[in-house]
Amino acid sequence: MADLDLSSPLLPPQSSHRPHVVLNVLDNDFSQQSASTLSHNHHHHNSNNNNHASHLNHNSRNPFEFLGSDGLTVPAPSTIDPFRNNTPNIEGAYESLKILVCLPIAVVRLVLFGVCLLVGFIATKLALQGWNDKHNPMPRWRSRLMWITRICARFILFTFGYQWIKRKGKPAPREIAPIVVSNHVSYIDPIFYFYELFPTIVAAESHDSIPFVGTIIRAMQVIYVNRFSQSSRKQAVNEIKRKASCDRFPRVLLFPEGTTTSGKVIISFQLGAFIPGYAIQPVIIRYPHVHFDQSWGHISLAKLMFRMFTQFHNFMEIEYLPIVQPLDNCKENPAQFAKRTSYAIATALNVVQTFHSYGDLMLLMKASQSKQEKPSNYMVEMACVESSFHVSSSDAVAFLDKFLLMNPDPSGRVKIQDFLRVMRLRSCTLSEEIFGFIDVEKNGSITFKQFLYGSAHVMRQPLFRRTCELAFTNCSAGGGGQISKEQLGDVIRLSIPDLDDNEVIFHQTLHF
Repeated sequence: MADLDLSSPLLPPQSSHRPHVVLNVLDNDFSQQSASTLSHNHHHHNSNNNNHASHLNHNSRNPFEFLGSDGLTVPAPSTIDPFRNNTPNIEGAYESLKILVCLPIAVVRLVLFGVCLLVGFIATKLALQGWNDKHNPMPRWRSRLMWITRICARFILFTFGYQWIKRKGKPAPREIAPIVVSNHVSYIDPIFYFYELFPTIVAAESHDSIPFVGTIIRAMQVIYVNRFSQSSRKQAVNEIKRKASCDRFPRVLLFPEGTTTSGKVIISFQLGAFIPGYAIQPVIIRYPHVHFDQSWGHISLAKLMFRMFTQFHNFMEIEYLPIVQPLDNCKENPAQFAKRTSYAIATALNVVQTFHSYGDLMLLMKASQSKQEKPSNYMVEMACVESSFHVSSSDAVAFLDKFLLMNPDPSGRVKIQDFLRVMRLRSCTLSEEIFGFIDVEKNGSITFKQFLYGSAHVMRQPLFRRTCELAFTNCSAGGGGQISKEQLGDVIRLSIPDLDDNEVIFHQTLHF
């Protein structure tokens, strides 16, 4: 590679009308026709969309090769939606008739639910009254008082239609397996575990402000975590290790998927339960059903509760699996430990594993809020994106905001005209090459996954950051670590000569 400095362009000038060589390779269905065609393409960039897309399909030059990019590879989109509730609406005469019959029962259940919640709340307030030493385990007499709340929790399960619950296996002794992990399907899961195990749970900080619930989980000596804060996650891991190492604390319960799913897949595990290196007992929850899917997927809580109240009976199965021990004398890599545990759970459930994460749910909700026809098309299996490009879920949502401005079609695809409009790029050969770089399928349109992968791929190139830093350092020399708009404009003109003054002004505004 030739030596680069600030006086030589990073991208050579491009001609908008230079000829392009087009090679058509025909398949066996056209064996009687010519095997290949070599022609020159002199079409203007303002030609119709079909000709424009055809032109893009054959534009294969990598415009980011000078940064060290050797091309873009994007995994095929997943056909699985791990957050889909299969019965979001009431369908069929049987369900409608059953709901009508169960409406009087639902009223009684709702009253019983309210009474149990109130009694449990009062008992919990009494158990917490005057107790300020949250650093140490709850005194025994206070824990005994919490049995009132635990019994109330079992009655709450009864009001939701879980008159009996099928169990398989038994909880391992706390001193053998101090950490329990489970798949997460519904808001019913933590209610059951509260009654069954009365564990210390790891929960989002936002749960503390939920009426009644916040008080009850504080009695469980909850470990709060902000999933978007690295320091909060680190502190939570330290608390998990501290409480798991002391037999006077209850078991520590985690839902390593970080959110509820349909129960038909296992999504990627967070590593908080596996970093301490203690033995773990996996537990699986199933909700067998025919007419009513009880999973808390992409469905409102109020609707889900109403459907539960209006069922004769809801089925629930719990299975305690064999303990999973860390290998190499507790020095096993946490990611490998999590992988073995998730495999054990997926095998017991007989479901597939995916690289989806809570970040995909954020993308799904964002696409749904923007009224996209198929919000699931915007999920990208964020666990894979984070590990490959170190792109956070919040960053991915920001990229989605930009992508949605391009007016995706019902299938979630964007054409070059909308791409150039939102990115404020001039229609030229360089712009086509940038779009063609992202369009890995070469069909004249891009998906959000391709847009995210392409953007993250370019930003990840070592020369991308080094070039930006070098340009800034040289321009800010003598400026106290600052750079003016005029200096930035000079650098942009040298780097990308094709830009006109309006585009230079846009890039100046973008960086400032």
